[in-house]
Amino acid sequence: MNTAASDDLQTLIARVALGDGAAFRHLYELCAPRMLGVALRILVRRDRAEDAVQEAFVKVWQRASDYSATAGSPLAWLTAIVRHQALDLLRSDKRRHTESTDDDDEDGPGRLDPPDERPDPLGLLEQAIDGLRLRVCFDVVPEQQRRCLALAYYHGLTHSELAEHIAAPIGSVKVWLRRGLDRLRRCLEAAP
Repeated sequence: MNTAASDDLQTLIARVALGDGAAFRHLYELCAPRMLGVALRILVRRDRAEDAVQEAFVKVWQRASDYSATAGSPLAWLTAIVRHQALDLLRSDKRRHTESTDDDDEDGPGRLDPPDERPDPLGLLEQAIDGLRLRVCFDVVPEQQRRCLALAYYHGLTHSELAEHIAAPIGSVKVWLRRGLDRLRRCLEAAP
């Protein structure tokens, strides 16, 4: 994110800290889609990711006065809140699943088991092969292109944010991404 956009977010957060509902709405509209992406990477299920983002923005409303520009960028602060909320939901879901499994064990014989939703062994093998194929092809992509692809995919950085992050011209970043994706695609298509 460029400096001007970061400054705009800092201003919005400062206004939210003063109880400005319009600023909060604008902050949500600007950042919620990206924060949903962060939550989706952790929780996988869209409904749970949406819950995490909603709860995180409640915390943003309550804790906006805690934000300090010296501690990091506003986007990093928001991402940390969403990430922690998503991880809390994930832990809660796992705990609830474990507790319900323990309760089911007490029912004894005659109860109906839920269908097994795990992939079959052949499906797991195919996933592993696809993962290995992707890893081999990813290693074929030149370092600069590979780095841009990883930052864009895993951190959700835009072209301009990538350019700022790696201190390169935006045109170069776009070319590296396009060429990296093309090389990755060609390699995956050629793989047996």
